[in-house]
Amino acid sequence: MTGDFEVRAPATDDPAEVGSCDFVLFCVKTFDADAAAARLGPLMGEDTAVVSLQNGVENEETLARAVGDDHVMGGAAFIFAEIAEPGVIRHTGGPASITFGEFDGRASERAQRLLACCEQAGFAAELSQSIKTVLWAKLAFICAQAGMTAAVRLPIGEIRTAAAAWTAFSRLLTEVCAVAEAEGHPVPQAARERALALAQALPGSFSSLHDDLVAGRRMELEALHGFVVRRAAQHHLAVPMSEAVYAILQPWAIRNQPAST
Repeated sequence: MTGDFEVRAPATDDPAEVGSCDFVLFCVKTFDADAAAARLGPLMGEDTAVVSLQNGVENEETLARAVGDDHVMGGAAFIFAEIAEPGVIRHTGGPASITFGEFDGRASERAQRLLACCEQAGFAAELSQSIKTVLWAKLAFICAQAGMTAAVRLPIGEIRTAAAAWTAFSRLLTEVCAVAEAEGHPVPQAARERALALAQALPGSFSSLHDDLVAGRRMELEALHGFVVRRAAQHHLAVPMSEAVYAILQPWAIRNQPAST
């Protein structure tokens, strides 16, 4: 969306070859989080911050179990992109920004350093004092966007043109926000309105959940709609639209599950 460019960076599958880092951007799929977190050891220094840029709201707990609470920062990436082929990423839409922050709300020295690095690199970033609320707001949008595009198998632009489908999108958003409030992280009305405005502005995007479904890849359904359904049950909240989407997509998630897991 912002033009073609090429990045040449050293890459390895052995963390020991990298050594201690100031920041580790943790970007794996949720179902790979435990295995990837277990390999973080060689990357950790005294004040290393591991910043989760994943879908869902439970990843930081996984990281904390592996490296300790003090090394974990929350983060959210806002972009629509896909792997066009090995080594080639296609940006298909979205604001292309990240938001991150310490869980206690402090504008810590390391958080400010990361913000400065992002600004120097030339992409949008924001340091949040309430990162947990940001994560819940993103979850609400993802569950609506991913749930509808995967279940309907059409891009968001066509979903907007069907009144019943667009109502379902809004209900999914509302249901996740209700769970967030029950969890103690209410999503501000302004954030809900921004989510709807973003969905209105997207030209024809699908979602990674949809892309994984149609490509036969493992899906993040349990970290998204499955999580919402389970947490809603704990709080005795009715989330019928989330339950419906979960039920529609679960057979595909089972079909796409690797045989070894």
